Amino acid sequence: MLLFILCAGMFLVQLDVTVVNVALPAIGTGLHAGLAAQQWVVDGYAVTLAAFLLTGGALGDVFGHRRVVLAGFALFGTASAACGLATTAPLLVAARAGQGLGAALLLPGTLAVLTNAYPGHAERARALGIWAGVSALALAAGPVLGGAIVAVASWRPVFWLNVPVVLAAAFATRRLVPRGERVPGRRIDVAGVATAAPALGAGVYAVIDRNVVAGIVAAGALAAFLAVERRSPDPMLPPDVVRRTLSPNFVAAAMNFTGIGAILVLTLYLQGVRHAGPLEAGLGLLPLFGPLSLLAPVAGRLTGRFGPRPLIVAGLALGALGILNLVLLNERSGYAALLPTLLGLGTGMGLLTTAVVTAAVDGIPPERAGVASGVNNTARQAGGALGVAVLGAVVGGPFITGLHEVGLIAGTLWLVAIGVTVCAPRDNPVARAG
Repeated sequence: MLLFILCAGMFLVQLDVTVVNVALPAIGTGLHAGLAAQQWVVDGYAVTLAAFLLTGGALGDVFGHRRVVLAGFALFGTASAACGLATTAPLLVAARAGQGLGAALLLPGTLAVLTNAYPGHAERARALGIWAGVSALALAAGPVLGGAIVAVASWRPVFWLNVPVVLAAAFATRRLVPRGERVPGRRIDVAGVATAAPALGAGVYAVIDRNVVAGIVAAGALAAFLAVERRSPDPMLPPDVVRRTLSPNFVAAAMNFTGIGAILVLTLYLQGVRHAGPLEAGLGLLPLFGPLSLLAPVAGRLTGRFGPRPLIVAGLALGALGILNLVLLNERSGYAALLPTLLGLGTGMGLLTTAVVTAAVDGIPPERAGVASGVNNTARQAGGALGVAVLGAVVGGPFITGLHEVGLIAGTLWLVAIGVTVCAPRDNPVARAG
C-alpha cells in the first residue's frame, strides 16, 4: 500500500508533463491565448519544476519527507483546481507554475521515502522498478487521456482530474507513511536555495526560449551557487553525493534528453508528416510507452540481481539502435518503418529508468536521500527540457533532414553514455554488481 501511495505522487507529476499538450488548441480557443501563451502553459510547469527540485529534496532532508510530500500534495491539488478555474491565460500559467512547485516537493520526497522504506538493495530495486513503471504509464496515459477528455468534454476537466487523486493520496499518506525523524544538525542552506532556484529556472528557460539574458542570469546564479556551497557548513549539494552520483546522473540527463525530446519529434512527425490527429498520434506512440511501462518492474528485479550497470548498457544500446533508425525514414515511409524506433526507445528506456534511479540513490545515507533524489530528478528534468529545445530546433527546418540529424545526435549521445557507464569507477554505484 505504501508503494502505491508513493507511485500516485509520481503518476501525477509525470502525467502533467504530457496531458496538457493535446489540450493546448482548446485552451487557446477558450482563453483567447496565442501560441506564445500556449507554450507557457507547458513551460510554466516545466521551468518551475526544474528550478525547485533540488530545494524540494533538501527541505525533505531537513523537515522530514512525509511532511514535505504532504505539502506537495496540498500545493499540487490547490494549483490544479486553480488551473481548472482559470479565466485568462496569465492566471492559467501562474497556476501551472504552482503545480510545478508542488511537483518539485512531491518528486524527490516520494523517491526518498521509497528509498528509506526499502533498505535492502534487491527489494529497493524491485520497488523502484514498479515506481518507474508507473512513471512510464503516466507519460503514456497523458496524450491519450488528454485527447479523450478534450474530445468528449473540454480542457478544464484535464486539470480537475488531479484533485480527487490528490485528496485520496494525501489522506493515505497521513495514515500509512511513517512520520520520520528530522536529521540532527541539518539546517536549511538558505544561500544555496536562493541561488540554486534561479540558476536552474533561468537555465531551463534560456534553453526553452533561446533567451540570452536568461542564460546570463543562469550563469551568474550558478557561479554564486558554487561559491556559497564551498563555504557552507551544511551544503545543499554535498560533494560526496555529487562524486558518487556523477555517472548515473549524466546517464539520467542523456536518457531524458533523447527520450523526452524524441517524444516531441515523433509527435510532430506523426501529425505533420503522417497527418494524424492528436488522439491518433497519442495512440501511435503506444509501441514506445508500452514496453517502457511493462519492462520497468522486470528491470527492477534484474537490477536487484545483477546490479545497475548491465541494464544501463543494454538499455542504452537498444535505445541508440532505435533512435538511429530515424535516418532511414522519409516522407513516404509507412508507420511500420517507424516501429523499430518506437520499440527500440521503449525497450531501452524500460531497461534504463529503474537502473539509473537505483544507481543514483544506492548506497547514499538515509539523511542524504532527499538530496540524492533531488539531484537525479534535476538531471532528468533538465535533460528533458534541453532535449525538447535542441531536438525541436533541429527539426525546425526541412523536417525530414532534421529528423535524420535528430537520429544521429541522440544516438551518438547514448553511445557516449555507454562509454561513461563502462568507465565508471568501481566504487561508483553505477558500476556495482548486485
